[in-house]
Amino acid sequence: MAKDPVCGMYVDEKSPPFKTEIRGRMYYFCSETCLRTFERPEIELRNLKYLVAFSLVLSFLTLGFTWFDVLPFLKQSQWLFLLATPVQFVAGWRYYRGAWDALKAKTANMDTLIAVGTTTAWLYSTVVTLQITFPGTFPEIFSEEELYFDTAALIVALILLGKLLEEIAKGRASEAVRKLMDLQPRMARVLRNGEEVEVPVERVKVGDLVVVRPGEKIPVDGVVVEGYSSIDESMITGESIPVEKVIGEEVIGATLNKTGMLKFKATKVGADTTLSQIITLVEEAQLSSAPMQRLADRVAAYFVPAVIGIALLVFVFWYFNTGSLTFALTRFIAVVIVACPCALGIATPAAIMVGTGKGAENGILIKGGEYLEKTRKLQAILFDKTGTLTKGKPSVTDIVCFGGFREEEVLKLAAMAEKGSEHPLGEAILEKAREERLDVDDPESFEAVPGLGVRATHRGRIILLGNRRLMKEKIGLSEPEKSLRRLEGEGKTVMILAVDRKVAGLVAVADTLKKYSKEAVGALQKMGIRVVMLTGDNKRTARAIAKELGIERVLAEVLPGAKASEIKKLQKEGLVVGMVGDGINDAPALAQADVGIAIGGGTDVAVETGDIVLIKDDLRDVVTAIQLSRSTVQKIMQNLFWAFGYNTALIPLAAGILAPLGILMHPIYAAAAMALSSVSVVTNSLLLRRFTPILS
Repeated sequence: MAKDPVCGMYVDEKSPPFKTEIRGRMYYFCSETCLRTFERPEIELRNLKYLVAFSLVLSFLTLGFTWFDVLPFLKQSQWLFLLATPVQFVAGWRYYRGAWDALKAKTANMDTLIAVGTTTAWLYSTVVTLQITFPGTFPEIFSEEELYFDTAALIVALILLGKLLEEIAKGRASEAVRKLMDLQPRMARVLRNGEEVEVPVERVKVGDLVVVRPGEKIPVDGVVVEGYSSIDESMITGESIPVEKVIGEEVIGATLNKTGMLKFKATKVGADTTLSQIITLVEEAQLSSAPMQRLADRVAAYFVPAVIGIALLVFVFWYFNTGSLTFALTRFIAVVIVACPCALGIATPAAIMVGTGKGAENGILIKGGEYLEKTRKLQAILFDKTGTLTKGKPSVTDIVCFGGFREEEVLKLAAMAEKGSEHPLGEAILEKAREERLDVDDPESFEAVPGLGVRATHRGRIILLGNRRLMKEKIGLSEPEKSLRRLEGEGKTVMILAVDRKVAGLVAVADTLKKYSKEAVGALQKMGIRVVMLTGDNKRTARAIAKELGIERVLAEVLPGAKASEIKKLQKEGLVVGMVGDGINDAPALAQADVGIAIGGGTDVAVETGDIVLIKDDLRDVVTAIQLSRSTVQKIMQNLFWAFGYNTALIPLAAGILAPLGILMHPIYAAAAMALSSVSVVTNSLLLRRFTPILS
């Protein structure tokens, strides 16, 4: 056995990894014994960075030397040709390929516009350069000597820059999957022939007896056969309070053993474990999400053929009416250049760059333009409970006193009893005592009663703190029953304090709401968006939290796979669905949703899987993201109007409609009009910097 160099798992040495190309992208496969597949997007990103740097340097040199003829040895036009041509055919090759693919599919897209516009400018300039270089030898097709090498090069460079920024912002599915896989421990301690043996987790078999000590992760799914412990399952179920495990109860791989030693029988290994199923769900949901078609591409499918058709008609008309090839070609080029896609190419990226930047200022990281565009369409938003709507850790919420005891005394005695405990509920009580600045003495003796609570003594008094079962075994519960039921009905975990066999008080602990959760939910509902709570926690607790927030629909006790299924159900109803979560258990749902919104303080996997990340852990930013999305899309629509408006309105002028009056649009003016539309688009996009969120 050896480690696979791709995923780091233990695999058969005889089955090496291999790679293959699928739809133009390289995929790296692990060996046959490890069926995971990883794409390597960093390779494409690195190449794109080189292309952008290459094209920007050469295009700005071309622009500079267009205005300042200072280079020696060769004529200005020859230098410009040498500088612009590599940009046109090396950096711009992807657009020729895209245009060719579109042509084969009998359609047109942004690549077609870029290829036609830049090629026309480059070709015209190249012919003029040949005329200048070989006077009298090369036929003088054009009588003008204006050059558009800088226009062609800058279009390619700027559009490539927009593409690079978009690629950098995109979430990487493979990283999320790798981090999920990292949750599983690499080694497991298995009993073989009565002895503990450490083996790679991939070699654990169903039926093996596995030993896990306190503080260690559980390697695979199984059933406890010996021992007692508290297990932190928050990464799988979302439940913030560790779950007590006794003989016969199930444990889940990748969860954390908190207190005691456990021995369990492996029931699910390899691809069958809960964690592996979550990984598969994330992969499937991300692969099934089709990239959003850009509005510009849809318009281009009609606009490009129309422009090319008009330009050809203009050429034919003027050639047969004037007999001048130069005049006819000049009109053709003027039409194509005035409709060149420079402004169209930056209409969407310019607004998205400003929008995503404004989002970052407000603590909202948006991983790509398509998510910024999709967010405005959200009709339903599902919130995870634990760690998203709530703080994700237990806090003392109520103290009820009996038998003449005061709140301060009940809290002090409860904290004293829990001082020797490592249980999270005990930690919550001690934290509350610290907040109240109480002096908590050490107990004279301490004993943990597994699954029930704790027993302590202080100055001759016997202190019991625990659940119903503990008290029923030791004392009666008639007096506190009403208060006990009320607090439990509110979804709180209640610990009963008894001193010398008499009930002294109740201490209720619960996962409390985050500061702005209620405000955010209310704002979303006012916007007409359906709000749903989706949680792996129990129904009683979930309903109590939902009631406090004003959420009507609650889906509780939902496992990770079922979370994604619930989102699919809403999507089948035709709704655009958003998911807000923070945990590993939310990853499949975040990936399945049309827009996944991850809490920045959550797990790395949730952050990687989410399309939008809220850095400040403030749910009001969900509202801000939607408002920002709407403002950005409005700017995109305005930009597309300017991009098409200038150019389309000037097509008749470029075609020579006013030629009988002696008014002609020279190609240089066509390029100026194109530049003006670009300036309008950028200026309009920058106005988005004035965006201010409205929370009402």
